[in-house]
Amino acid sequence: MSETFDCAKCSESLYGRKYIQTDNGPYCVPCYDNTFANTCAECQQLIGHDSRELFYEDRHFHEGCFRCCRCQRSLADEPFTCQDSELLCNDCYCSAFSSQCSACGETVMPGSRKLEYGGQTWHEHCFLCSGCEQPLGSRSFVPDKGAHYCVPCYENKFAPRCARCSKTLTQGGVTYRDQPWHRECLVCTGCQTPLAGQQFTSRDEDPYCVACFGELFAPKCSSCKRPITGLGGGKYVSFEDRHWHHSCFACARCSTSLVGQGFVPDGDQVLCQGCSQAGP
Repeated sequence: MSETFDCAKCSESLYGRKYIQTDNGPYCVPCYDNTFANTCAECQQLIGHDSRELFYEDRHFHEGCFRCCRCQRSLADEPFTCQDSELLCNDCYCSAFSSQCSACGETVMPGSRKLEYGGQTWHEHCFLCSGCEQPLGSRSFVPDKGAHYCVPCYENKFAPRCARCSKTLTQGGVTYRDQPWHRECLVCTGCQTPLAGQQFTSRDEDPYCVACFGELFAPKCSSCKRPITGLGGGKYVSFEDRHWHHSCFACARCSTSLVGQGFVPDGDQVLCQGCSQAGP
């Protein structure tokens, strides 16, 4: 008797039929597919032994079933992305989920270098300074009415300039005669002492500290010979071409204050009424 040659699953004779040999014996094609073939995650049909099978994240697909869920393009030999278990070709993914560059209007491809600011997105090479048109990259920038400037361009275009040195002020400036100054530029015209935060006055639009102004321009008290500046609420008395501090305007003999009182000039001196009537 001849030896039997049957399917290991259904026991039907395999003589004259196509079969597949396994470690467990030969199988007819239907039994092999039913026993060993995977089910396609898309169409739910068996993936036969003679079909090209694709595998992705524990799922099996017929080659023809492995396609973009939106445009139905085959993904067998195309780059793709999985979004919420759905397979998408790059074009559909970009259209649905990628941002548009605010400068050039093109899609910002996944994985490409980009910059985001104020709810907008740019390709890294498209995010440029509105002044010098150089890429801003990771540099500091200043937004202004929809434009973006690197710090030097913004300062050159918008920052106030010091009235003395004409350089831009970025911080710590002071105002004098309605103009901005660097603190270090606002100095006394006479002695160059910094005036920021100090009491000072001006002459012909030039600033002076109290001491220099008094020495250079203020009248001198006829009594103490010190300058009469009138600064800080200081009061003084003038008579003809002479001037006195309030505290110095007193009778030359009895030292009684003559402020608001009658007085009599006596040469370079002033006398109260009583001392004048008393004689020499």
